Order: sequence, then C-alpha cells, then structure tokens
Amino acid sequence: MRLAAFTDFGLRVMMRLADKPETILTTREIAEEFQISYHHLAKVVQDLVRGGYLQTKHGAGGGISLANPPHKVTLGEVIRYLEQRHALVECFRQDGGNCLLTPSCRLKARLFEAREAFFHSLDATSIADCAYSGATTREV
Repeated sequence: MRLAAFTDFGLRVMMRLADKPETILTTREIAEEFQISYHHLAKVVQDLVRGGYLQTKHGAGGGISLANPPHKVTLGEVIRYLEQRHALVECFRQDGGNCLLTPSCRLKARLFEAREAFFHSLDATSIADCAYSGATTREV
C-alpha cells in the first residue's frame, strides 16, 4: 500500500511533535527541517487541526502542538483520517467509481480485507512509539 505524500507529511508533523509534546513548533520550522514546501505543509497542518489531532496557538510564541497525548493516538487512526480522500482502488471511492468489473469482481472483498489488516496492525502503534527528535548532528 502506498500512502499519499499528504499523509506522509502529516505523519512527520505528528512524529516530530510527539518527541516533546509540551513544545510548540511552527509549521515553518517543521517545513524547513523536513525540506517540505511551507504552503503544502500548512494545508496538511490545517487538516490535522480540523481532525482534532493538532491544536494551534496564535500570537507571540504561537505554533502547533498535539491536541492529545501522543501515546493515545495511533498510527492507524491518523492514517485512516488522512487517507480518507484517497481510494485504494477505484471501486473504493465514495461515489463507487467507474469500474467495469464491479458487477462480478471478486477482488474488492480481498483488497478490503487486506486494507483493514494494514490499518489494524497500525492501530497497535502510537505516535509516541514513533516520536522523532529532529535532525541529529553527526560528529566527524
């Protein structure tokens, strides 16, 4: 299964903030650290705020932080949320897609089962388990 770049970036933000949950970072700081477009990352952050995974603080010293303790948020729930707009295959789209195999397809049920197993395995891992402390400097 391939995750969308949007989901990948969202996971990076969550993992980075999970390292020190009491710390507030700005979207710009994270974008620069991960060498991601600020504007693209801002959309990801806004989506995570809407989903209740991040919270924002405005003004001096403002930025983003986790909305919940990182040990209470699983990879599975975050990925389900971020991937909801990306269908694994056409027939999984909300509108049902336009697949000619639909009337007699025997693949859909197996793909659904595999996707659920994928998410189920990620439900056993919290964001805290994947906390990322940021770039480390290497001594030469």
